[in-house]
Amino acid sequence: MSHPLFEKHRATLDGALNAIATRGYWSPYPEMPSPKLYGETAAADGKAAFEAHLGKQFELDQPGQTGWGGNEASPYGIEMNIKYPVCDHEALIAAGLDAMKGWQAVGAEGRMGICVEILDRLHKQAFEMGHAVMMTTGQGWMMAFQAGSAHALDRGLEAVAYAWREQSFVPTTATWEKPQGKNPALVMKKHFEIVGRGIGLVIGCGTFPTWNTYPGLFAALSTGNAVIVKPHSNGILPAAITVRTIRAVLAENGIDPNLVTLCVAEKRSVTQALSQHESVKSIDFTGSNVFGEWLIDNCRQAQVYAELAGVNNVVIESTDNYKAMLGNLAFTLSLYSGQMCTTTQAVIVPAEGIETDQGHKSYDEVCADLGAAIERFLGKPEVAHAVLGAMQSTATAERVDLANSGQLGKVVLASKKLENPDFPNADVRTPVLLAVDAADEASYMEERFGPISFVVKADSAAGALALSERIVKTHGALTVGVYSTKQDYLDAMTEATWRGKVALSINLLGGVFVNQSSAFSDYHGTGGNPSANASYADSAFVANRFRVVQRRYHV
Repeated sequence: MSHPLFEKHRATLDGALNAIATRGYWSPYPEMPSPKLYGETAAADGKAAFEAHLGKQFELDQPGQTGWGGNEASPYGIEMNIKYPVCDHEALIAAGLDAMKGWQAVGAEGRMGICVEILDRLHKQAFEMGHAVMMTTGQGWMMAFQAGSAHALDRGLEAVAYAWREQSFVPTTATWEKPQGKNPALVMKKHFEIVGRGIGLVIGCGTFPTWNTYPGLFAALSTGNAVIVKPHSNGILPAAITVRTIRAVLAENGIDPNLVTLCVAEKRSVTQALSQHESVKSIDFTGSNVFGEWLIDNCRQAQVYAELAGVNNVVIESTDNYKAMLGNLAFTLSLYSGQMCTTTQAVIVPAEGIETDQGHKSYDEVCADLGAAIERFLGKPEVAHAVLGAMQSTATAERVDLANSGQLGKVVLASKKLENPDFPNADVRTPVLLAVDAADEASYMEERFGPISFVVKADSAAGALALSERIVKTHGALTVGVYSTKQDYLDAMTEATWRGKVALSINLLGGVFVNQSSAFSDYHGTGGNPSANASYADSAFVANRFRVVQRRYHV
């Protein structure tokens, strides 16, 4: 008999399965914070729910609690003062392993139904989560609501859909009959049990504490594993809200809530010890190369799914809509002050310039015009603050200062500090744009996370294409873009991205940007270059998180 929550959410799950098969636009979670969609009081209720967390202890009733911790500093300058339970990681692991027994017993359909119910419950907290994401990451409100809630839920459901598809291929029982000639056939009854591998550890990032956490969380949970969420120290609240909601839904459905726990660890040594524990069988990580590569090299007992640094780039060979191209790039370089793993860092332009619908444009003219487009786009304060948000960390602000100094290249457009009237303590910076030669690799050939971009002068159009490919193969990239009016050049760029195994955006001019990724349709990363060893989401992202254990006997 099917689990009641599986039947309740079957239409949503079927919609997700169809979406990952057809790759068209689909989402059950509206991305616009409209009262017509969410209710007249949803916005006020959500803000009040967020504010109720401030200055309080965030109770979770987890095992092994030793104290309280957490020192989040809001990029918008508001006082958070939230304390979270600090728990012994051994206690969390032991409790998670014990809880897995009941999670396995509910069966694959039950797990799917409960996971979609969790997502549905989190959707009801969309405004609360939007404020939590905004105030911990520095994202603008609309981006925080969309990426932090609706789009993160999309990514979570996407992982559940892949998990269900892979598990649905496994039959529960089979009758095996082998003919023996004149003798009676050999007949056996076989049973197949889907079993989670162990503890799934999800290590969050500070800039996207839900969008980058939900894929791994729900991939591990829906395949039968217990999950420990270890949030970034700058983005604990969104993870804590998520864990509390998950634990509530689990308990309501007779599952030990310790199946999912929160691990607040301010010392890297604690995270390292947790990561290397023999019971941790999968690790999802988004962050720096230094720690990501340490996880890959030192946590051999686990499958590590890592998204690391990269150097995303766009090649401009020619365009038939110069103004729209510049506008698209201006938005791309400005969104969330470049604090995205998909933001373009290198804009590669041939030394001889480019042909456009406005005539020939020299390399210097492209540099100047792109800088002017950014200034124009951010000319209205309300637009600038909505798009830019605030600096999430002092390290990012320091990188901007370094770029502004001219040490990394000729400053085409200097970054400016803006005053946000609603949040006077916020550190708001406009993008800095630098001009460099292709030979200046020390400047642009490493990730400069934040609103820092380079217009790289290549020796030729062919050289620009070759440089893009070399960047991807050597340093990795999640996104590559190209502008060209020539089909043979587009074909050559396409083949280069096949070799480099990176997503390609061609001649984007309108409301879609190279740094945006749509769940159910776009694969976030390929797992085929140094920027990431996995993709959100494909079968490989979920299939190695469970095992099939069989039993058989003669009948």
